[in-house]
Amino acid sequence: MTSIHFHFNVADRTAYTCRLLRKALRTVTGISVLGNEDELERLNTQLWTFEPTEFLPHVYLRSKAPHSNCSLLTPLWLVTDLDLSPPQHSVLVNLGPEPVLATERYARLVEIVSTKDDDREAARTRWRQYTKMGHAIEKFEVKT
Repeated sequence: MTSIHFHFNVADRTAYTCRLLRKALRTVTGISVLGNEDELERLNTQLWTFEPTEFLPHVYLRSKAPHSNCSLLTPLWLVTDLDLSPPQHSVLVNLGPEPVLATERYARLVEIVSTKDDDREAARTRWRQYTKMGHAIEKFEVKT
């Protein structure tokens, strides 16, 4: 069953996601990040600039256009729809407000929750949905 992790009280979701992805890519070969276009655009920009001497190889997909061999080898995909996520990816980071219903596709699902009230409320809804689906959830309180 998919391991679900909620990271709460994140002051800057984009910066935190960059650091989390950098760490995860040291041990995981495929990660997809799901979100809306605005959120993914910010993340795409940050992945190029968040560290002056580092770059996280990634591809940002907005449509179901054919993928190049290069994109298929890229370990990190930013997607607006789960249908765009490659099947070999074992980790999904959800930046969207909706719960992921196709959890069985991933070994691990990570939810990153900011300190904003609307984001926290949406996270509570996702938590309840995952619990109803039978998942055990791990909670991480981010210290700033």
